[in-house]
Amino acid sequence: MVPHFDLNGKVALVTGGSKGIGFGMAYALGTYGAQVVLVSRGQAEGELAAKRLQESGCKAAYIPADVTSKQQVENAVQMIVDNYGSLDILVNNAGMNIRKPLVDLKEDEWDRVMLVNLKGIFLVGQAAAKQMIRQNRGRIINISSILGTIGLPYQTAYAASKGGINQLTKVWAEELAPYQITVNAIAPAYIKTPMTEGWLSDPARLQKIVEATMLKRVGELSDLIGPVVFLASDSSAYVTGQILTIDGGWTAR
Repeated sequence: MVPHFDLNGKVALVTGGSKGIGFGMAYALGTYGAQVVLVSRGQAEGELAAKRLQESGCKAAYIPADVTSKQQVENAVQMIVDNYGSLDILVNNAGMNIRKPLVDLKEDEWDRVMLVNLKGIFLVGQAAAKQMIRQNRGRIINISSILGTIGLPYQTAYAASKGGINQLTKVWAEELAPYQITVNAIAPAYIKTPMTEGWLSDPARLQKIVEATMLKRVGELSDLIGPVVFLASDSSAYVTGQILTIDGGWTAR
């Protein structure tokens, strides 16, 4: 059988899909035929993002929801099923970062990162898994980071949350395998997005990042299209419990 990446007829939920990596992945899935539903807190941004996707030829919609609210997450998943009949793909992407030295990181800042990056991933994954179990099929793609496996300064909360995502991915893969649901994670290095723009604007810092990367450049959103479409498609049916690192060779050294 020849692998294919056609997502026509599939329904995809992308959290944090109104900008950055989430928007790029939503565009990728929509370009390959999926009905994409963006979920995020900022309604104006979400509606604009859905409109941009529609103008590019994608089937896209937006549902406002806070991923840290169990009720809002469950309502969003139910709305998707009511409107489109299924939920086939989850890109569990919503996240945030607070970069501070360990000794300066405040308790409430730690809590905020964990609330969004770990509890949010759990709540959305749980709600999606319940629906996918009923369907006896599904693809869950958690968005992690190379900081889930390596250490860099000023990333205490973020790195801890991404390490947690890696472990959730492996546990869920085992639990959901009997229902033909695969669970994998994508772990990028630095990707040019509004979230990283300020961090990458420092020439010295950018040079260090480029030097650490075998391919000698920072990642682009286009570098994530192939990985997310592969993991969302039937071509990855025998791939589960994996952390796919997209880092230009950084962590291979």
